[in-house]
Amino acid sequence: MNATRPVHVIGGGLAGSEAAWQLARAGVPVILHEMRPVRGTEAHVTDALAELVCSNSFRSDDAANNAVGLLHEEMRRLGSLIMTMADAHRLPAGGALAVDREGFARAVTARLAAEPLVEIRREEIAGLPPEDWDSVIIATGPLTSPALAEAVQALTGTEALAFFDAIAPIVYKESIDFSVAWFQSRYDKTGPGGDGADYINCPLDRDRYEAFIAALLSGEKTVFKDWEAATPYFEGCLPIEVMAARGPDTLRYGPMKPVGLTDPRTGRRPYAVVQLRQDNALGTLYNMVGFQTKLKYGEQVRIFRMIPGLERAEFARLGGLHRNTFLNSPQLLDSALRLKAMPRLRFAGQITGVEGYVESAAIGLLAGRFAAAEHRGRTLAPPPPTTAHGALLAHITGGADARTFQPMNINFGLLPPLEAMPGGRKGRKERKPALSARALADLDAWRSAAENAAE
Repeated sequence: MNATRPVHVIGGGLAGSEAAWQLARAGVPVILHEMRPVRGTEAHVTDALAELVCSNSFRSDDAANNAVGLLHEEMRRLGSLIMTMADAHRLPAGGALAVDREGFARAVTARLAAEPLVEIRREEIAGLPPEDWDSVIIATGPLTSPALAEAVQALTGTEALAFFDAIAPIVYKESIDFSVAWFQSRYDKTGPGGDGADYINCPLDRDRYEAFIAALLSGEKTVFKDWEAATPYFEGCLPIEVMAARGPDTLRYGPMKPVGLTDPRTGRRPYAVVQLRQDNALGTLYNMVGFQTKLKYGEQVRIFRMIPGLERAEFARLGGLHRNTFLNSPQLLDSALRLKAMPRLRFAGQITGVEGYVESAAIGLLAGRFAAAEHRGRTLAPPPPTTAHGALLAHITGGADARTFQPMNINFGLLPPLEAMPGGRKGRKERKPALSARALADLDAWRSAAENAAE
């Protein structure tokens, strides 16, 4: 490969931004193509790179006991731009890593714009990249432009897979009734930047809960277009009314579970609880945790104001719904994320079938590193499957069954069992920390070997 030619990265979301950063850090020139604002999407509202269109949470930051927290720590050790900026713009959220979405996106955009090896072009790539682009990373995410999606589908000869990703509403804090609502994290858990009271809680007794469920079920929903009607939901991001339809207690054991919370007015645990999480650095906006929805706007206002404490809620953003598309990656991609039918094309991020901000960025990180090694005439071995990065990569490039492939979050179930470790089986409380310790040790060894090979 010509060392003076750039690698082209299509898509300026979390994965594309991370891939471009990893390439530039390796000394490889990059052209980052982002179609916004030339062409908008159904979900984005700005032209910033790495805009967060759903929640502002990167989920748990507990590296010892949570797989996504482990992925955070691995990314930090690998010099992730996304994690650097997330840490710089974090908000109080108990044990979770939540960020000021606007400050975070602005910072990512500014850092890439200031990088001499990165050129940002605002243009749509309508179709397959030109043939003289010999190294391309497609990181267009769940909202890939139709022209490019159709071209990829024609190339692979497979039916596109898709699911819906619903957006949760955001409430103005000043409109919440704090004579009813209170601040508390579950079990008063503290996290970086938090104090154990990072969530706003709105309690429901049994009668209010049952009335709320009935309203969700009868509320008017958005009407699907013909091309959306048969699209399956991703189990990890179901609309609130779809969960409610699965049974009267589904929400009470899901996003509305009251465990670890005590209503200060009664001194008891409520029957059900709606939690809201801080959404911006100023603390003026809070999003309704787990309340992604396809209800019509007017119905959202009516039904969500049935929640105690939100009777006079004002909404900065109402919930919405957009379709996500992803590849059947176990069938189509090799272990370096290259498209088997056209190896000059790599894919990264949510389009590969990982789910979640952090997972998408992590696959972008790997795609960038794979492309950088290839650009220098070297081959980078995949990270070990005992690491969070390696486990995700192995799952989407062969570990999952291509016949039933669905998007996947990182979880400890993707890592090899502890029986393979010296010392044999671990107790339940020891298992997650042991898996994390093994992962970080193996990641450091992989990183060191890769750096030595690059010298």
